[in-house]
Amino acid sequence: MSILIVEDNPLVLKALNYTFSHTNYKVLCAIDGLQAKEIYDKEKPTIVISDIMLPFLTGLELIEHIRDTEEVYTKILVLSSIGMEDSISQAFDLGVDDYMTKPFISSELVARVKRLQKYKVD
Repeated sequence: MSILIVEDNPLVLKALNYTFSHTNYKVLCAIDGLQAKEIYDKEKPTIVISDIMLPFLTGLELIEHIRDTEEVYTKILVLSSIGMEDSISQAFDLGVDDYMTKPFISSELVARVKRLQKYKVD
């Protein structure tokens, strides 16, 4: 199983990479939306954790791309400092499975990812 982490803040990306490197996931990292799209298209990760505010391609555009092109359902969790109701609603309308706001607790994020992994979507 692989997890794609998309975060434009290098320190947060490093922390997330460290958090998930201690799990059974192959961790893939992207610093912007365009890089994330390329990695997604090539690797087809099981789970994507993405910020919304990203350079070149927003997190919402990335989510839309994933949902439009996926062959097997990909679990998507948004991790963003944007806690506005409109952004959250838009993300869920595009098909995200979960949404967390920053700052976050690493153990809660890992627990949510594990919970997503348990549920199958047909």
